[in-house]
Amino acid sequence: MNTTSPKTILVTGASRGIGKAIALRFAREGWQVAITCLQKKDQLLETAGEIEDAGGVCLPFVGDMGRMEDCRKLFEQIEEKFGGLDMLVNNAGISYVGLLQDMSEEEWDRLISADVSSVFYCSKLAIPHMIRRRQGRILNISSVWGVCGASCEAAYSAAKGGVNAFTQALAKELAPSGIAVNALACGAIDTDMNRWLTAEERQALFDEIPAGRMGTPEEVACMAYLLSEAPSYLTGQIIRLDGGWI
Repeated sequence: MNTTSPKTILVTGASRGIGKAIALRFAREGWQVAITCLQKKDQLLETAGEIEDAGGVCLPFVGDMGRMEDCRKLFEQIEEKFGGLDMLVNNAGISYVGLLQDMSEEEWDRLISADVSSVFYCSKLAIPHMIRRRQGRILNISSVWGVCGASCEAAYSAAKGGVNAFTQALAKELAPSGIAVNALACGAIDTDMNRWLTAEERQALFDEIPAGRMGTPEEVACMAYLLSEAPSYLTGQIIRLDGGWI
Protein backbone atom coordinates (compact mmCIF):
# COMPACT_ATOMS: atom_id res chain seq x y z
CA MET A 1 0.00 0.00 0.00
CA ASN A 2 1.10 3.57 -0.64
CA THR A 3 2.61 5.03 2.53
CA THR A 4 3.92 8.32 1.13
CA SER A 5 0.61 9.91 0.19
CA PRO A 6 -3.00 9.58 1.39
CA LYS A 7 -4.68 6.33 0.46
CA THR A 8 -8.07 6.34 -1.26
CA ILE A 9 -11.09 4.13 -0.72
CA LEU A 10 -14.44 3.85 -2.51
CA VAL A 11 -17.39 2.69 -0.41
CA THR A 12 -20.60 2.04 -2.33
CA GLY A 13 -23.95 2.37 -0.60
CA ALA A 14 -22.56 4.73 2.02
CA SER A 15 -25.44 7.07 2.83
CA ARG A 16 -26.24 5.13 6.02
CA GLY A 17 -25.67 1.92 7.94
CA ILE A 18 -22.64 -0.23 7.24
CA GLY A 19 -21.38 1.83 4.31
CA LYS A 20 -21.49 5.07 6.28
CA ALA A 21 -19.69 3.49 9.24
CA ILE A 22 -16.94 2.17 6.95
CA ALA A 23 -16.51 5.54 5.23
CA LEU A 24 -16.27 7.40 8.54
CA ARG A 25 -13.79 4.89 9.99
CA PHE A 26 -11.42 5.14 7.04
CA ALA A 27 -11.71 8.93 6.99
CA ARG A 28 -10.70 9.03 10.66
CA GLU A 29 -7.68 6.92 9.73
CA GLY A 30 -6.60 9.53 7.19
CA TRP A 31 -7.92 7.97 4.00
CA GLN A 32 -9.48 9.94 1.15
CA VAL A 33 -13.01 8.66 0.67
CA ALA A 34 -15.39 8.35 -2.27
CA ILE A 35 -18.95 7.41 -1.34
CA THR A 36 -22.06 6.57 -3.33
CA CYS A 37 -25.78 6.06 -2.98
CA LEU A 38 -28.68 5.52 -5.35
CA GLN A 39 -31.43 7.72 -3.92
CA LYS A 40 -30.73 9.18 -0.48
CA LYS A 41 -28.73 12.19 -1.64
CA ASP A 42 -29.36 14.24 1.51
CA GLN A 43 -28.05 11.46 3.73
CA LEU A 44 -25.05 10.95 1.48
CA LEU A 45 -24.18 14.64 1.63
CA GLU A 46 -24.60 14.51 5.40
CA THR A 47 -22.06 11.69 5.54
CA ALA A 48 -19.71 13.68 3.30
CA GLY A 49 -20.15 16.68 5.60
CA GLU A 50 -19.21 14.62 8.65
CA ILE A 51 -16.06 13.46 6.89
CA GLU A 52 -15.08 16.97 5.82
CA ASP A 53 -15.90 18.47 9.24
CA ALA A 54 -13.42 16.00 10.70
CA GLY A 55 -10.74 17.22 8.28
CA GLY A 56 -11.17 14.46 5.72
CA VAL A 57 -11.46 14.61 1.94
CA CYS A 58 -14.63 13.17 0.40
CA LEU A 59 -16.12 12.69 -3.06
CA PRO A 60 -19.87 12.00 -2.89
CA PHE A 61 -21.58 10.52 -5.96
CA VAL A 62 -25.26 9.80 -6.53
CA GLY A 63 -25.83 7.03 -9.04
CA ASP A 64 -26.79 3.42 -9.67
CA MET A 65 -23.82 1.08 -9.23
CA GLY A 66 -25.88 -1.56 -11.02
CA ARG A 67 -25.47 0.49 -14.24
CA MET A 68 -22.08 0.53 -15.93
CA GLU A 69 -22.72 4.03 -17.31
CA ASP A 70 -23.02 5.46 -13.78
CA CYS A 71 -20.00 3.50 -12.59
CA ARG A 72 -17.87 4.87 -15.42
CA LYS A 73 -18.84 8.43 -14.48
CA LEU A 74 -17.92 7.75 -10.87
CA PHE A 75 -14.54 6.28 -11.70
CA GLU A 76 -13.75 9.19 -14.02
CA GLN A 77 -14.32 11.53 -11.08
CA ILE A 78 -12.22 9.34 -8.78
CA GLU A 79 -9.37 9.33 -11.29
CA GLU A 80 -9.56 13.10 -11.69
CA LYS A 81 -9.73 13.87 -7.96
CA PHE A 82 -7.61 11.11 -6.41
CA GLY A 83 -5.72 9.40 -9.22
CA GLY A 84 -7.19 5.97 -8.50
CA LEU A 85 -8.11 3.64 -5.66
CA ASP A 86 -6.16 1.75 -3.03
CA MET A 87 -9.28 -0.07 -1.82
CA LEU A 88 -12.79 -0.79 -3.06
CA VAL A 89 -15.58 -1.77 -0.69
CA ASN A 90 -18.59 -3.15 -2.55
CA ASN A 91 -21.30 -2.53 0.01
CA ALA A 92 -24.29 -1.36 -2.06
CA GLY A 93 -27.17 -3.79 -2.03
CA ILE A 94 -30.81 -4.46 -1.25
CA SER A 95 -32.73 -7.36 0.25
CA TYR A 96 -36.02 -9.08 -0.46
CA VAL A 97 -37.97 -10.93 2.23
CA GLY A 98 -40.86 -13.07 1.06
CA LEU A 99 -41.77 -16.29 -0.70
CA LEU A 100 -39.91 -16.82 -3.96
CA GLN A 101 -43.20 -17.58 -5.73
CA ASP A 102 -44.41 -14.07 -4.83
CA MET A 103 -41.32 -12.30 -6.15
CA SER A 104 -41.80 -10.51 -9.47
CA GLU A 105 -39.32 -10.63 -12.34
CA GLU A 106 -38.73 -6.90 -11.87
CA GLU A 107 -37.88 -7.38 -8.19
CA TRP A 108 -35.47 -10.20 -9.08
CA ASP A 109 -33.75 -8.11 -11.75
CA ARG A 110 -33.45 -5.14 -9.38
CA LEU A 111 -31.93 -7.26 -6.60
CA ILE A 112 -29.39 -8.96 -8.88
CA SER A 113 -28.44 -5.59 -10.36
CA ALA A 114 -27.92 -3.98 -6.95
CA ASP A 115 -26.24 -6.92 -5.21
CA VAL A 116 -24.25 -8.67 -7.95
CA SER A 117 -23.87 -6.50 -11.05
CA SER A 118 -22.64 -3.59 -8.93
CA VAL A 119 -19.84 -5.77 -7.57
CA PHE A 120 -18.80 -6.78 -11.08
CA TYR A 121 -18.90 -3.25 -12.54
CA CYS A 122 -17.01 -1.54 -9.72
CA SER A 123 -14.41 -4.30 -9.48
CA LYS A 124 -13.85 -4.26 -13.25
CA LEU A 125 -13.17 -0.52 -13.19
CA ALA A 126 -11.01 -0.59 -10.05
CA ILE A 127 -8.73 -3.42 -11.14
CA PRO A 128 -6.65 -1.77 -13.92
CA HIS A 129 -5.24 0.94 -11.63
CA MET A 130 -4.47 -1.62 -8.92
CA ILE A 131 -2.75 -3.93 -11.39
CA ARG A 132 -0.55 -1.09 -12.67
CA ARG A 133 0.58 -0.45 -9.10
CA ARG A 134 0.63 -4.17 -8.19
CA GLN A 135 -1.26 -3.52 -4.97
CA GLY A 136 -4.79 -2.96 -3.76
CA ARG A 137 -7.71 -4.35 -1.81
CA ILE A 138 -11.22 -5.33 -2.81
CA LEU A 139 -13.67 -6.11 -0.02
CA ASN A 140 -17.19 -7.33 -0.74
CA ILE A 141 -19.81 -6.94 1.98
CA SER A 142 -21.76 -10.18 1.85
CA SER A 143 -24.05 -12.14 4.17
CA VAL A 144 -24.11 -15.42 6.04
CA TRP A 145 -27.14 -16.26 3.90
CA GLY A 146 -24.75 -16.48 0.98
CA VAL A 147 -23.04 -19.30 2.87
CA CYS A 148 -26.04 -21.34 4.04
CA GLY A 149 -29.20 -19.77 2.58
CA ALA A 150 -32.28 -18.41 4.36
CA SER A 151 -35.93 -19.35 4.01
CA CYS A 152 -37.97 -16.53 2.45
CA GLU A 153 -34.73 -14.93 1.23
CA ALA A 154 -33.89 -17.25 -1.65
CA ALA A 155 -33.06 -14.49 -4.12
CA TYR A 156 -30.95 -12.54 -1.60
CA SER A 157 -29.17 -15.76 -0.60
CA ALA A 158 -28.47 -16.53 -4.26
CA ALA A 159 -27.09 -13.04 -4.84
CA LYS A 160 -24.77 -13.17 -1.83
CA GLY A 161 -23.73 -16.72 -2.70
CA GLY A 162 -22.75 -15.35 -6.10
CA VAL A 163 -20.76 -12.56 -4.45
CA ASN A 164 -18.93 -15.13 -2.32
CA ALA A 165 -18.02 -17.27 -5.33
CA PHE A 166 -17.01 -14.14 -7.27
CA THR A 167 -14.75 -13.16 -4.37
CA GLN A 168 -12.96 -16.50 -4.26
CA ALA A 169 -12.50 -16.69 -8.02
CA LEU A 170 -11.33 -13.09 -8.44
CA ALA A 171 -8.86 -13.53 -5.58
CA LYS A 172 -7.13 -16.28 -7.57
CA GLU A 173 -7.05 -14.05 -10.64
CA LEU A 174 -5.54 -11.06 -8.86
CA ALA A 175 -3.21 -12.65 -6.32
CA PRO A 176 -0.27 -12.64 -8.80
CA SER A 177 -0.66 -8.84 -8.97
CA GLY A 178 -0.55 -8.38 -5.20
CA ILE A 179 -4.26 -7.54 -4.93
CA ALA A 180 -6.25 -9.13 -2.10
CA VAL A 181 -9.96 -9.89 -2.56
CA ASN A 182 -12.05 -10.92 0.44
CA ALA A 183 -15.65 -10.83 1.64
CA LEU A 184 -17.25 -10.14 4.99
CA ALA A 185 -20.25 -12.43 5.40
CA CYS A 186 -22.23 -10.44 7.93
CA GLY A 187 -24.80 -11.90 10.24
CA ALA A 188 -27.57 -9.83 11.80
CA ILE A 189 -26.33 -6.24 11.84
CA ASP A 190 -28.39 -3.49 13.46
CA THR A 191 -29.25 -1.45 10.36
CA ASP A 192 -32.39 -0.27 8.58
CA MET A 193 -32.46 -3.60 6.71
CA ASN A 194 -33.55 -5.26 9.97
CA ARG A 195 -35.73 -2.49 11.40
CA TRP A 196 -38.91 -4.20 10.16
CA LEU A 197 -38.56 -6.84 12.89
CA THR A 198 -40.96 -6.54 15.82
CA ALA A 199 -39.65 -6.45 19.38
CA GLU A 200 -40.63 -10.11 19.79
CA GLU A 201 -38.91 -11.10 16.55
CA ARG A 202 -35.76 -9.22 17.55
CA GLN A 203 -35.64 -11.02 20.89
CA ALA A 204 -36.16 -14.39 19.21
CA LEU A 205 -33.27 -13.56 16.89
CA PHE A 206 -31.03 -12.56 19.80
CA ASP A 207 -31.82 -15.90 21.44
CA GLU A 208 -30.47 -17.70 18.34
CA ILE A 209 -27.18 -15.78 18.31
CA PRO A 210 -24.56 -16.97 20.82
CA ALA A 211 -23.38 -13.37 21.28
CA GLY A 212 -26.94 -12.50 22.33
CA ARG A 213 -27.27 -9.41 20.13
CA MET A 214 -26.96 -7.96 16.67
CA GLY A 215 -23.65 -6.66 15.45
CA THR A 216 -23.12 -2.96 14.86
CA PRO A 217 -22.12 -1.14 11.68
CA GLU A 218 -19.05 0.08 13.57
CA GLU A 219 -17.94 -3.52 14.13
CA VAL A 220 -18.18 -4.18 10.40
CA ALA A 221 -16.17 -1.01 9.80
CA CYS A 222 -13.54 -2.20 12.27
CA MET A 223 -13.16 -5.48 10.37
CA ALA A 224 -12.99 -3.66 7.04
CA TYR A 225 -10.16 -1.49 8.33
CA LEU A 226 -8.30 -4.49 9.75
CA LEU A 227 -8.50 -6.14 6.33
CA SER A 228 -7.09 -3.01 4.69
CA GLU A 229 -3.99 -3.49 6.82
CA ALA A 230 -3.79 -7.28 6.48
CA PRO A 231 -1.07 -8.99 4.41
CA SER A 232 -1.99 -9.54 0.76
CA TYR A 233 -1.46 -13.25 1.44
CA LEU A 234 -4.86 -13.14 3.16
CA THR A 235 -7.06 -13.39 0.09
CA GLY A 236 -10.03 -15.35 -1.22
CA GLN A 237 -11.58 -15.57 2.24
CA ILE A 238 -15.28 -15.40 3.17
CA ILE A 239 -15.00 -14.13 6.74
CA ARG A 240 -18.13 -14.59 8.85
CA LEU A 241 -18.91 -11.74 11.23
CA ASP A 242 -21.97 -13.10 12.95
CA GLY A 243 -21.50 -13.46 16.72
CA GLY A 244 -21.17 -17.24 16.36
CA TRP A 245 -24.63 -17.51 14.78
CA ILE A 246 -23.94 -19.80 11.79
